[in-house]
Amino acid sequence: MVVAGDDALAHRLAAELRGVYGERVTLVVPPAQRRVRPPVVGRARGSTLFDRVSAAVNRAAGNGDAPPGRTAEPPGVERVLEATELTEAVLAEAGVERAAALALVGDDDEANIRAALTARRLNPRLRLVIRLYNRRLGQHIKELLDQASALATAGIDDGSGDGDGGGDRGGSGGGSGGFDASTTVLSDADTAAPALAATAVAGTSKVVQTDGLMLRAVERPPPGPGEVADPGLCTLALLSATTNDPAGADGSESSGPQGPRLLPDERAVAAATGRGTVVLETVSYTGPAASGGRSVPPFASLLSRRLRWSFAGLVGCVVGLAIASMVVTGEPPLQATYLTLLDLFAINNPAIGEPVGRQVLQLFSGLVGLLLLPVLLAAVLEALGTFRNGAALRKPPRGLSGHVVLLGVGKIGTRVLARLRELNIPVVCVEADPEARGLAMARRLRVPVVLGDVTQEGVLEAAKIHRAHALLALTSADTTNLEAALYARTVRPDLRVVLRLYDDDFATAVYRTLRAAHPQALTRSRSVSHLAAPAFAGAMMGRQILGAIPVERRVLLFAAIDVGGHAQLEGRTVGEAFRAGAWRVLALETGAAGRRGDPAGGGGGGGVSQRAPSGLVWDLPSSYVLRAEDRVVLAATRRGLAELSGRRARERSVGPPGQ
Repeated sequence: MVVAGDDALAHRLAAELRGVYGERVTLVVPPAQRRVRPPVVGRARGSTLFDRVSAAVNRAAGNGDAPPGRTAEPPGVERVLEATELTEAVLAEAGVERAAALALVGDDDEANIRAALTARRLNPRLRLVIRLYNRRLGQHIKELLDQASALATAGIDDGSGDGDGGGDRGGSGGGSGGFDASTTVLSDADTAAPALAATAVAGTSKVVQTDGLMLRAVERPPPGPGEVADPGLCTLALLSATTNDPAGADGSESSGPQGPRLLPDERAVAAATGRGTVVLETVSYTGPAASGGRSVPPFASLLSRRLRWSFAGLVGCVVGLAIASMVVTGEPPLQATYLTLLDLFAINNPAIGEPVGRQVLQLFSGLVGLLLLPVLLAAVLEALGTFRNGAALRKPPRGLSGHVVLLGVGKIGTRVLARLRELNIPVVCVEADPEARGLAMARRLRVPVVLGDVTQEGVLEAAKIHRAHALLALTSADTTNLEAALYARTVRPDLRVVLRLYDDDFATAVYRTLRAAHPQALTRSRSVSHLAAPAFAGAMMGRQILGAIPVERRVLLFAAIDVGGHAQLEGRTVGEAFRAGAWRVLALETGAAGRRGDPAGGGGGGGVSQRAPSGLVWDLPSSYVLRAEDRVVLAATRRGLAELSGRRARERSVGPPGQ
């Protein structure tokens, strides 16, 4: 496996592939990255997987001297190659021509696309995983690269390169000469945004939504004495027993048996007392996401309340004059209204020689017409101002409360903002850069924005932090996020706070300190690379990762897998296929099952299943037998998904599957 990137995601992904999947990894980083302390994954924390540069490598394994262009490799990664740019020579040096998969996870979309095109030319069989922020461009690039691979490999005998039988969307392939030239485009922002947004929402709902499929999980507190916890569709996790303990580690590696348990069996759930749970609440198809479209101000916002009342008064005057004209002149209603309007706009002949009543009405109509002129002018100016302000940033309105203060609208903040607005949650954004990426979306969605440095006095007050429901600190600077959180807690001690922090040890220390100081307030620390790396690693193994949800400081994955080729699933019932702490089948796609009938009927072993409106059967009976042609949606731990991939981690790297 080859991983190329310039930030924390590259290091964490390399550690994930090595520590969880047992893969040989070449990490390509800019020269400056050797001074960054990368994260540690899994049980390798004790030996600090990326802590020190300890070995020199070259192309031929076993040489003791590091050749030019190479840097010493950290333990657990096959080698580290330094390069300022991913040129053809650098990719060849990294072994792309012989690699099973290449992940391009740099922060620059253009550089990733250029490297992907070069890599596809060097190795048409290569599985590509590309990090792109632009969704539409990513879809076009995926189609282009897949088409280029199909044309380049048209003359290759498919039978000479079958993979290891992984079987879902091209198989897992790779390590044994498997042929899987698929292209997967992912965004760390899209992967992490639902979890970050859900953490700030009351009820701690966790939603995974992709390709029209929606899985909703909810975090529930421990049941009281004599109460029975509602298991929902199934229990996905038991929360840490130290969740409410200010000295607890909240799901870190040091929690031990008191830490969270992913995918527990029924006996473990029944035996767990005093623990909260994460249960699956809904599995359904929601259809494609609606497009945001262009922002058009509503008609009511074009005119102020005062102007609308002015127009209503003028219309009432016109109606009254028309009725009076009917009474005085005896004209029919339509004719009387017409004469009144002519008088109003001063285009009627003077009422000389006509009854006094008609003359008085004409004078009153002219007066109303004079009053109409400034009102019309004010309406035009106000409407133009509304359209002009529609292209400007709104300020937080007076009286705003119960909102979420979103600090930072870069790539991550923009996706979180979109997610919060989809949930109809009021948001106030705080951004120091007037050219930030997310300000255009905030302007289009008419979200209030405070421009200013959050470390300066008065900025959070302008965002109404004292009346806010939660603070999401998502800037790329840990110290800025921490300073904002500490200051917000001084303003409102019970404020719900979510911090984006890079370093795991630092995040744990901050969390425990904040929780001890404010035990009644919810505090969460989240790492974007920690949430995104498992999805990228699964894509490199040929898996379709639907999403991930955080369970305290661990991650639970949702994936779509073809049953065929998986001995752990094929020919087994749903109950037999369930492995506690590793994976659990949640639903069956009826497109696959439809070729052989309803799973609740023949061949399924009895029981009645519930069917979603379109293409999905959930709450499968435990006696239903999984067959090769089935395609299932399952929840899995990182190590459980690695085992299903058929490429088992090395014995020294693999711990219990529930990690």
